[in-house]
Amino acid sequence: MNEHLFPRTEVAGVSLSRMIIGTNWMLGWSHRSPAQDHQILRKFSDGEKAYPMLKTFLDRDVDTIMGPLQQERVMQEAVRYAQEKSGKKLILIDTPIINVDDNEAARREARATIRRSKECGATFCLVHHSSAEALVNKNKHIIDRLPDYLDMIRQEGMIPGLSAHMPELVTYSDENEYDVETYIQIYNCMGFLMQVEVETVNQIIHNAKKPVMTIKPMAAGRVSPFVGLNFVWNTIRPCDLVTVGCFDAEEAEEDVEISLAAIERRMPEIGKRSSPNQHQDAFGK
Repeated sequence: MNEHLFPRTEVAGVSLSRMIIGTNWMLGWSHRSPAQDHQILRKFSDGEKAYPMLKTFLDRDVDTIMGPLQQERVMQEAVRYAQEKSGKKLILIDTPIINVDDNEAARREARATIRRSKECGATFCLVHHSSAEALVNKNKHIIDRLPDYLDMIRQEGMIPGLSAHMPELVTYSDENEYDVETYIQIYNCMGFLMQVEVETVNQIIHNAKKPVMTIKPMAAGRVSPFVGLNFVWNTIRPCDLVTVGCFDAEEAEEDVEISLAAIERRMPEIGKRSSPNQHQDAFGK
C-alpha cells in the first residue's frame, strides 16, 4: 500500500487530518446488533488494546479522534496510551451529553460537564446531538439558548461546535450566526440514519459556512469501505472531513488507502476479495 500522509484541512485555525478516527467500533456501539456490541467490548476491554489501530492511523498522519471522551474510560485510556507510546499528539474532539434544562442547577451541571471536556484534553467540544436537538424550535428557526452553552465552551478555552444528526442544526447555526465552528452530519450513500434524502444533506454540506465533519460513511458496515468511502470523499468539499470507525489495524490501513485513492482519483492498492475459487476469469491474473 502507499505510504502517503493523509491530507489536512483547517477548522477554526486548527490543522486537522481530513480523516477523523471514529470510536463507535471501539466503545461498543455497532448500530448492528447486541452481539456485535458485545464483540467490540470484549476486544477493547481496555484502552491499550486499541493501540495497534491508533498507531496505524498516526503513522499516516491521521491524528484527529472523535467521541464521548469524558464519559468513556476506554477512550481516555486509549488516547493516553497511544500518545505516550507513539510520542505523537492526538487532537481530541469531545461530544459531551449536557443537561440543557432551563434552570440554574442544570446550567451548573452543564458547565461542569463542559469543564471536564477541557480537563480530558479536548481541543473541540461539540455538544451531543441529543442535547442540542432538544433545543431546536423549527417554527422560529432557532436553537434556543444554544449561545449560552457555546459561551461556556469558549470560556473553557475550547472550540465550539455541534454534534448534529438533525440537518437543521447546520442550517439554523448558519442562519443565526451562532458561534459554531464546525458541525457533524451523518452522510452515506444508503441514507442510513439520515433524516432527509442524501441529495438534501449533500446540498446542506456544500452550502455550510463552516467545515462539516461527516460520520457513518459506511452506514455502520452496511456498505463496503470501497463503496462508502468513494461516495463520501467524492461528494464533499476539500474543507470537509470524514469520520471512520475501525475494528483493528488492518481495517484502518485499508480505509486510509481507499480514502487516499479516492482523493487522488486512482485505484486503491489493496488485496483481492477472497472466494472459494480464486481462479475465476473475472478476478484477473
